[in-house]
Amino acid sequence: MSDEGESPESPSPPDSHIGAGVFEESMGPGSSFAHLYRGEIHRMKSWRERLDRTSNWAITLMAGILTWSFSAQNHPHYIILLGVVTLSIFLCIEARRFRAYDIWRSRVRMFQQNVFAYALDPEGGVVDDNWRQKLGDDYRTPNLKIPFEEALAHRLRRVYLPLFLVMLVAWVIQLTAYADQASLVASAGVGGIPGNVVVALVAGFYATIGGVALRPRDWHVNGELVPSDVTGWEPTDT
Repeated sequence: MSDEGESPESPSPPDSHIGAGVFEESMGPGSSFAHLYRGEIHRMKSWRERLDRTSNWAITLMAGILTWSFSAQNHPHYIILLGVVTLSIFLCIEARRFRAYDIWRSRVRMFQQNVFAYALDPEGGVVDDNWRQKLGDDYRTPNLKIPFEEALAHRLRRVYLPLFLVMLVAWVIQLTAYADQASLVASAGVGGIPGNVVVALVAGFYATIGGVALRPRDWHVNGELVPSDVTGWEPTDT
């Protein structure tokens, strides 16, 4: 039996309510919210660096292959084609990383669009009424938000399409300048594979990546500049 005058201990709140009230509607972007935003920025930056490392390795590999291919006339042209295959592997790896990077970047953009932009200019745009629910659902069950093919298109437009074009031009120069046969198709053969088959495969590959990169589409990515967002430079009053 408790002593007289001693108040009974108040029950502790259940674990299910630990997060209640952390982000109230009237709460400004401080304290827990600021730490959350900073954490998302850090994770986005980490995945951005992983994308850059993949691109750097792809460019380094391409430079090494081209340097070796043109260092002597007796070097085979199919080494450049092997470089194209390797670039394709790097492209697939980078597209997969881009999809993971978009998880964190989409959250950062949701904060910026619905909190900070509104705080700076409440009349400047429309706030998504369901952004808190969407963000909460994404924290409960993170999911990839863009398809793999769209991620390929982004990385092709940003980095890899120019690299593939450089490899194509180098391959054509290798065939026309160093090969013994008179025609490009005849000199494109690899072992027992006829030149016309090799040329058809190369043409089909480049038509495929060109279609993936340049075809019209509805973009699902949130926060990445796409061609429809770029309207050209216009002078602003100062």
